[in-house]
Amino acid sequence: MRYVIIGAGAVGGAVGGRLDRAGREVVLVARGRHLAALRENGLRLRVPEGESVHRLPAVDGPGPLGELRADDVLLLAVKTQDTVAALDAWAGAPVAGGGTAGEVLPLVCLQNGVESGRLALRRFRHVHGVCVWLPSTFVEPGVVSAAGTPLTGILHLGRLPHGIDDTARRIAADLTDARFEVPVVPDVARWQYAKLLGNLGNALEALSGPVAGTDAEALYARVRAEGEVVLDAAGITYAGTQEQRAARGDKVTLVPLDGAPRGGGSSWQSLARGTGTIEADYLNGEIVLLGRLHGVPTPLNALMQRLANRFARERRPAGSLPVAELVRLADEAAHQDGRPGSYRSPGPVPRPGPHPAP
Repeated sequence: MRYVIIGAGAVGGAVGGRLDRAGREVVLVARGRHLAALRENGLRLRVPEGESVHRLPAVDGPGPLGELRADDVLLLAVKTQDTVAALDAWAGAPVAGGGTAGEVLPLVCLQNGVESGRLALRRFRHVHGVCVWLPSTFVEPGVVSAAGTPLTGILHLGRLPHGIDDTARRIAADLTDARFEVPVVPDVARWQYAKLLGNLGNALEALSGPVAGTDAEALYARVRAEGEVVLDAAGITYAGTQEQRAARGDKVTLVPLDGAPRGGGSSWQSLARGTGTIEADYLNGEIVLLGRLHGVPTPLNALMQRLANRFARERRPAGSLPVAELVRLADEAAHQDGRPGSYRSPGPVPRPGPHPAP
């Protein structure tokens, strides 16, 4: 199989580099300065055993590839907010032998949250979901890092909405050869919702820095507890904390990498890079949506979603909101009763002073 990685950033680049190292055929899809760097210098992947350079075909969309191959696997690794544009670009691409990508090719969603799978099923017949446990960083155009060892990551994989097929098993075998552990499960959504609860802290980290210390940890616990209440009200099952710990163990341990500092997760990286967008609508916003559908107040997740979007839109620096101020805003929001229309804006957020241009 040939792997076409749509979104060769932190996660996509790490998976693409590892697959290439394992002898699999890979095409990278990127844009802008990152695409130019990939074409000129190849993909530079920094991992605990050192840096490797992968000179792979790099394109900006399906056009340069002509007809896609019948053995292509599309790995979708863009941020959720960019999913619709990517699906629109690729679903109608012709495939050798007849049909379009949306009709005949497998699409694997290597993304946080659960919304991308829903979006993909509107355009693709064969969709697989992944619970992504892969600490990785976009360092600079053409350079990504993945600091996990002895495994690079753990990727629970299964069909959406549920089930297992031979394609999933073949993909899992290739990824296993590429230094990932890939449990093939019939209920991948259960693992994705468990990861979603963990990702509710992404906005907190992006706004106020690492979730460390009494105040930050207590706030995250409140945000997560709100999410658990919502999932329970919606009748959505998810893997428990002990089950997740047992699955991960010490298989992915982070080590410092020279020249590739890991400042934070995906949302933190979006603010640090000044992209102007962030995935909060599909993490904290997923809880807010479910809360509104099932009549459960979600003031804390609504606050995190709103502030994260504001920081991204205004290109404020990652980690620039003091934790004490965020806790104050959360306490204020929590006093609202959560009924439609009752939530009040937290008002102006203090600016930390000049910040770098995007």
